[in-house]
Amino acid sequence: MKEDRNIWLTLLLKMPSLFLGFFLFAVAMLLALYSNLGMSPWDVFHMGIVNHSLFSLGRTAQIVGFCVIALSIFLGVIPGIGSIFNMIFIGVFVDLLNNTGIFKTPESMLGKMLMLLSAIVIMGIATYFYLQVELGAGPRDGLMEGLVIKLNKPVWLIRASIEITVLIIGFFMGGPVGIGTLLLAITIGPSVQFAFKIGKYDSKKAQHMDLIDLYRNIRGINN
Repeated sequence: MKEDRNIWLTLLLKMPSLFLGFFLFAVAMLLALYSNLGMSPWDVFHMGIVNHSLFSLGRTAQIVGFCVIALSIFLGVIPGIGSIFNMIFIGVFVDLLNNTGIFKTPESMLGKMLMLLSAIVIMGIATYFYLQVELGAGPRDGLMEGLVIKLNKPVWLIRASIEITVLIIGFFMGGPVGIGTLLLAITIGPSVQFAFKIGKYDSKKAQHMDLIDLYRNIRGINN
């Protein structure tokens, strides 16, 4: 019973950082959208679906995230509770924030660029906050991991192939592709790495708890 209480307390203490990361990621998505300079490949794909459906951006991100997690499980990658919450709550925050009407596209190019750069910085910080609790990566990273294992190909090749594929599909569906798409592709990695450095988070040493690990911890199973 004491072990059960400990794991639930541990999870509870991780929630503020996890949800702050989700909230900031939603802010970053909307800043990129309203900069009107282009979005990341996955968000270009999301907006392409929005253009041809009755779904909001947040709901679309949730649906795509669910499909990606399902595919990842099929490939042998077990999500963590953070992965599931990522799928649900980033979309929730995107729609809640978007419905407030506080995001507006600046009239000047300088304003648009500052908005896009803010999105890049905030996305790096957001990634740190939700990964440093080690409760599972985002759904799309799980898919990448599964394909790397299944196809035995380098991470860079799998990641690039996935993002180019969703970008092309999103582009032909009318998703927002622009200079911002290129800037996001080039700078998100360094932004995340900088946030990791400031927060002293070493992704190579991270040991994320998946749902099976969580079950074993709750049940007190060691093997």
